[in-house]
Amino acid sequence: MLRSTAGLIRKQLFQMENFRAYSQVGDLGSGAGKGGGGGGSIRAAGGAFGKMEAAHEEEYFYKQQREQLKKMKEDLNDEISLHEEQIKRHQEAIDRQKKRISSIDDEK
Repeated sequence: MLRSTAGLIRKQLFQMENFRAYSQVGDLGSGAGKGGGGGGSIRAAGGAFGKMEAAHEEEYFYKQQREQLKKMKEDLNDEISLHEEQIKRHQEAIDRQKKRISSIDDEK
């Protein structure tokens, strides 16, 4: 389950990066051109407010990506701990079986 979560997060991050890279024609927040007003968002209007909005948006995505990477790292560390615990239990089982074999050999 954790492995699929990590793969999903990586896929979403890749898609977000590609979307941001291909969705801009000029600078971030530079506007949609000078061909008359159709309303729209501050970012689409361009100017200082558009650039500021673009900066806030980039900061948001940067923080979101950092949080996702932090969560993925925590999940992977949890998975590592689980595997280490399983290794420990398996090693104990191997040692028990070896003791049984040696006790059988001693009885002969």
